[in-house]
Amino acid sequence: MIAKCEQLIFKRKFMSCIVVRKKRNSMLKITCNKPVLFLILIAPLIATLTTKAQHYNRSIQVELPEQVNNLIKTPQPGVGCWFWVEQEFKPEGYKPFIDLYAKHTNFQLLTTFIRHDRWVSDPTVHDQVKEAASYARSKNMGIVFDLDIRHSRESFREKYPGEMQELVRMREIDLKGTKTITLTIEGMELGDHYTFGPAPDYDSYASRLLRVYSYDDLGNDVQDITNNCHIEHADGKTIKVTIPYNEGNKGRKASVMAAFTMFTPDVFSPHLPEVERSLLEQYADVPLAGASKDEWGFPGRFDPSTSDLWYSESMAKAYAERRPGHNLARDMLLMFNDKYGKQPARLAAINHYMQMVWQQSAKVENLYYQSIKEIFGDEAMVMTHPTWIPFPNNREIFKNGLDWWSVKRDLAQTDETTPYCVRTALAKKWNSPLWYNMYYNSDLNKYKSELWQSLLGGGRLNYHQLFPYPNWLTNPEWNKGLLKDSLMQAESRVQLLNYISTKPIDCPVAVIFGHTAAINWTESGFADVGLKITDKLWESGFYADLIPSSEIENGSLKIGEDGSIQYGAQHYAAAVLYNPEYEQQGTAEFFAKAEAGNKTKLFRVGSWSKDFDGTPFDSALALPTTMKEMDSNQAMNGVINFLQDEGFEPYTTCTSNNAGYGSSMVPGVSGQMRLLDGTVIHASGEHSVMGDPIQKTFEINGHHVTFDAIGIAAVRLTEQGQLEAIAAGGLKSFQGGGLEIFLPDRVDVALWKDNSGVWQGILQGHEGVVPEALQMICKNWIRLKVPASAR
Repeated sequence: MIAKCEQLIFKRKFMSCIVVRKKRNSMLKITCNKPVLFLILIAPLIATLTTKAQHYNRSIQVELPEQVNNLIKTPQPGVGCWFWVEQEFKPEGYKPFIDLYAKHTNFQLLTTFIRHDRWVSDPTVHDQVKEAASYARSKNMGIVFDLDIRHSRESFREKYPGEMQELVRMREIDLKGTKTITLTIEGMELGDHYTFGPAPDYDSYASRLLRVYSYDDLGNDVQDITNNCHIEHADGKTIKVTIPYNEGNKGRKASVMAAFTMFTPDVFSPHLPEVERSLLEQYADVPLAGASKDEWGFPGRFDPSTSDLWYSESMAKAYAERRPGHNLARDMLLMFNDKYGKQPARLAAINHYMQMVWQQSAKVENLYYQSIKEIFGDEAMVMTHPTWIPFPNNREIFKNGLDWWSVKRDLAQTDETTPYCVRTALAKKWNSPLWYNMYYNSDLNKYKSELWQSLLGGGRLNYHQLFPYPNWLTNPEWNKGLLKDSLMQAESRVQLLNYISTKPIDCPVAVIFGHTAAINWTESGFADVGLKITDKLWESGFYADLIPSSEIENGSLKIGEDGSIQYGAQHYAAAVLYNPEYEQQGTAEFFAKAEAGNKTKLFRVGSWSKDFDGTPFDSALALPTTMKEMDSNQAMNGVINFLQDEGFEPYTTCTSNNAGYGSSMVPGVSGQMRLLDGTVIHASGEHSVMGDPIQKTFEINGHHVTFDAIGIAAVRLTEQGQLEAIAAGGLKSFQGGGLEIFLPDRVDVALWKDNSGVWQGILQGHEGVVPEALQMICKNWIRLKVPASAR
């Protein structure tokens, strides 16, 4: 079919570009069963219809098929990080970075953060951001600026001094002596990238005595003796408390609870959402591509103790509302004190407290998301990741309660060494064809391998500059670190896949971990989310999504119309319920329904003897009889044997990545995988960052395709075996799907059908006339340039 050219202009809030599209023309229709003969017959006619001048785009946006359930309906963008230090606040100080990245990358978005002693509420900061955003737009890039309240803590404290975050530190002492006892409790010093350099830390700046309870050696006969105690001294550094001698206290113990006020807003502050919204509104006139909130939650603690718990009066009020008749300070005595062991009262208190933590953290994030959309428009991007310590350990649990899956984003996002099973699950949750991981390292070669590993795990990188950060301040060449060699050229080749990737990677297994048990510190399975199982599955090439059981309760994890367990577009062949202790009745009902659907093979690891409130629970009666308790090894082997019997083909096998905060599996830099839309992707970057030769024939649902390409070779066929999409680096030839393509020179190419069934094509880094073999298929070719190296 020959197409008549029609020029359309696509506009987005943060960029605009001109692309060429086609209209069907019923005047001429040519079909031929022999592609070579067809090329000879039609080539002269095509030559007369070639477009005249070619426009080479730095980056483009076109309509991506099958994105009805996805807010972003265009191919996923290239993303990089930008950190504002002193340089950026100078007159036109933003220009060097933008000019550099406009020339040497094809990034469309820059996630941008302040790393200097400036508050975003400062009008001069607003004006500088506005100038930078306008200049970036002129270079076909959009700035997503971090406008989080932590960049305006001083103004929040001035307006709401009573709504700052508190940390309660409990210390137990013996009252067995015959003298007055004095106890000193120290405050806390905390900081992160929001307290960069000279910016104030989160350090405690005030303290108060919350409660003092006395009790016997077994923790019984609890008495509130707060009013009998004296505060000798209290400030942000220490609080000094005296407990007078009392004959009645002899032989008893006491817990002293001191509340330290931290220099950061209370996560439960009733005014926090409106203040964050007002901060966003200050930037409503700035042509931003969106806004971000990075690593939200309580201030991070690298060595969290269960004798230190977050507190505020607003939090206490929320606790009382969810548990009428309960007082948070009093229940904290149960949480702090292991004398109460596995008593239902203690278990219930911890479960309710930790559930409050992650639900409130996610609520603040999602209100922020909503405000961004209302102020900057539906197409405004909400960027960066909810992960702080990118691993489900005790540090992350006490920061946000593992709320990652409940924090709304337009693109699934993580950082550093977040396990791949989390990344793929988040892509399903947010209907994102790809996940993005913010990555940094001091070694450029690590970025090169990370690019190819991420591709084969279904994702892309958000490029954080070379680390550590002192280079930002002392080395004027530090911004060029990522732009040397061929990394950005390789990135642009990989991004060709974005134009044909309509759905995320297909993972046939769901590992559903008990969210409550994983964040209850009395459990032997504390911070254990089942990574032993996901690691074994990924190592074997059978990729699995890791999902908390709380996704059942909120309705995101459901039973699909076909009877299978479903998460986003993913239907699972097998599912493992991991460590379900303390689960709600709804979890059992969910798996009973899944058993009735008979489409997902079910497994269970771990006991379920208590419910959410710590009372006895008989899982044998509640769960399907097929979900007998087994250990992790039995479950891993059972799942793998089942998938093999069902004919599932494994993907690229994985190896352990011990870098960062814990070990998990990562794909190799060469192999294959499949997307949920049926796209099969082969990729190899083992020997060259630009990719290795791919000369192979592989089978897709009984149909054979053959590639001669470099780096990437991806194809999607219809059920009838006809070509639907193709993307390849350095393509020389392709055979399959009813087409044969032989090119005189290698070329980066992407070719797909739009929602109207019309072929669209991209040529990257190719100058001159479109090769005849490609014109035969499509005349609507968009030109992309390859970014230049910053050697």
